[in-house]
Amino acid sequence: MSATLQENRGRSDATLDAVVVGSGHNALVAACYLARDGWSVEVLERDTVVGGAVSTVERFPGHKVDRGSSAHIMIRHTGIIEELELAAHGLRYIDCDPWAFAPAPADSDRPGIVFHRSLDRTCRSIEESCGRADADAYRRFVGTWGPRTERVMRAFSAPPTGAHLLRSFWGLDTADGGAALSREFLTSGDALLDEYFDSEPLKAALAWFGAQSGPPMSEPGTAPMVGFAALMHTLPPGRAVGGSGALTAALSARLAADGGTVTLGDGVAELRRTSDGWTVVTESGRRVRARNVVAGCHILTTLDLLERGGYDRDTLDGWRRRIRVGPGIGMVLRLGTDALPSYPSAPADADATTTTSGLQLLVSDRARLRTAHGAALAGELPPDPAVLAMSFSSIDPSISPDGEHQVTLWSQWHPYRLSGGRDWASLGESEADRIVAGVDALAPGFADSVRHRHVQTPADIEREMGLLGGNVMHVEMSLDQMMLWRPIPELAGQRVPDADNLYLTGASTHPGGGVSGASGRSAARIALSDARGGRLRRALRRKLR
Repeated sequence: MSATLQENRGRSDATLDAVVVGSGHNALVAACYLARDGWSVEVLERDTVVGGAVSTVERFPGHKVDRGSSAHIMIRHTGIIEELELAAHGLRYIDCDPWAFAPAPADSDRPGIVFHRSLDRTCRSIEESCGRADADAYRRFVGTWGPRTERVMRAFSAPPTGAHLLRSFWGLDTADGGAALSREFLTSGDALLDEYFDSEPLKAALAWFGAQSGPPMSEPGTAPMVGFAALMHTLPPGRAVGGSGALTAALSARLAADGGTVTLGDGVAELRRTSDGWTVVTESGRRVRARNVVAGCHILTTLDLLERGGYDRDTLDGWRRRIRVGPGIGMVLRLGTDALPSYPSAPADADATTTTSGLQLLVSDRARLRTAHGAALAGELPPDPAVLAMSFSSIDPSISPDGEHQVTLWSQWHPYRLSGGRDWASLGESEADRIVAGVDALAPGFADSVRHRHVQTPADIEREMGLLGGNVMHVEMSLDQMMLWRPIPELAGQRVPDADNLYLTGASTHPGGGVSGASGRSAARIALSDARGGRLRRALRRKLR
């Protein structure tokens, strides 16, 4: 135990306005909004790195390597960056444009598909690869689902009350009737794709983009996940200069500027309700008094902290049984290379950034996605790993030394629990070899370019960042665990029954996983509203005396 932690043991500070548990980006967003309003705030983090899954470290000499997220999409649509003036605290984004490239299969003579921010350029690429009919269909798809996805983003901006959801979607085109519109939102991503398109490679690329939320596109309610691609023509994914962790570094700087603090290396061990607020006990034995607590860790971790603080165990067990983490969502390879992936199916006039500035969707047949997901449900490895590649050193050279590049390979639907008593300690490296070989088949010579390799299996993801079950979305993003039901109805309002002044945030809450910051802002707004209401009630009581 460090000297600092020994000094903290048993120490009790003056009562804070709020303690924030965890330093993930949603937790830091909540802390920033509270501190901006004048609250005294301390963030407590078990890890020695700030930012949780939105953080960047030096994995290899001279390389700034992301630990979790890489491209930021949703937060750029929320207004949070502007509201908290994060540019003034060092945050800068580079547009990923093109935002995606889908190479042609190795045995095909057609060109790959380039998804530009420009809809016209994207449709020209689709026409060259898939034909005029699919290019026209894509234009109709964007015209229909662009406005719908904007409304989904509006729904993400506040807690999912019935009134807020109604306001968010009010005014959408219902020329075919409300029943038709609701059906289109509730249908599967695969059904939506089959309705619009003929080309399987185009459908597979969009299905793979939609599947980044977690569920397979065969599930009901996944159509909006595919539809989210339409929003990329309004504002594409952004790459934070210096790595994904630049976002949480800017949030930390904003918090410090408003008087808030972040304490690393001393996680929360217990949350105990008292007559006038909360006592937060840390792993070092420190006891912190706070009027409010914002829990930004995994929902199951929060329930464990409450149980240690005396919350009713039977109630907690009932909630735990109904929250589905899922079988595991995937594994990641962080690579240092001496070259960018080079795809033979790239357009003839393309430069390196055309195919590597955004997401490289390395799937051309949805059958591959379906077999990978089915294998994961059975605790098996995917027969043919489905891979998403990202190589942001092509647009941000600050993350790699001169003459080197960085490539991240995300391979989805690798199970957390393997069948037959196998474990990831013995399989991680061989599975990483298979993933690299899959990329090499589409970009010959890629395997030989690899100079450094860091493997994050589902078990590694859980161990390093507290993402239980290796699920980067915390809990499954299936229809029954979204919006009004995330993670379960009793907790969907970002509160815990019989735990006043405890607020929930993070990927376990609405709107779910991904880098949005929306649940952090919502948690802060609820806490601030409650505090104003409490002051008003006290003032009214004084007047009535």
